[in-house]
Amino acid sequence: MPIRVYLAGPDVFLPDPAIWLDRKKAICAGFGLTGVSPLDPLADEPAAWALLPVWRRIALCNEAHIRGCEALIANLTPFRGPSADAGTVYEVGFARALGLRLFGYATVAAGFLDRTLAHLDGSAAQSTDGSWWDADGMQIEQFGLFDNLMIEGGIHGSGGALLCADQATRWHDLELFEQCVQTAAAAMLEAIR
Repeated sequence: MPIRVYLAGPDVFLPDPAIWLDRKKAICAGFGLTGVSPLDPLADEPAAWALLPVWRRIALCNEAHIRGCEALIANLTPFRGPSADAGTVYEVGFARALGLRLFGYATVAAGFLDRTLAHLDGSAAQSTDGSWWDADGMQIEQFGLFDNLMIEGGIHGSGGALLCADQATRWHDLELFEQCVQTAAAAMLEAIR
């Protein structure tokens, strides 16, 4: 039976999310994985959920999809700011708490510190000890990582991997996603041998 992998990321906000996620699922299938999209209907969805507001039903369905998977692949490309999409980060943490194997990719190579400083547009200041501080007096994380340490810590702690590289088109290039799927498939298939 193929290994089920939840496909987390802000891809659901693209103008053609179903087509895009179907392409990602096809890539997963090519490596022996079953991609599970946040847009997939949930088998056995409780009838009572139909009475809930749409946003609540989406959240419950996504959590149920994640529970039904063995791994998660997250698009961690910075989204509307210097960090990954907040909903995707929640799903990464949720999956980590469930013990799933985590894999991530981002189509931007610049590190978190550089992206944060660019986002702050000159309002940050560096102390004599080399640390950076924002205009509100809050220290800026600078561990040389791609994103917040908890995201990377969770991915690596699960035995997964994070791939980052500048891609020709930030949201429509599947080359790095395919590399991430290949990495995930190799790790997941090795674990069941």
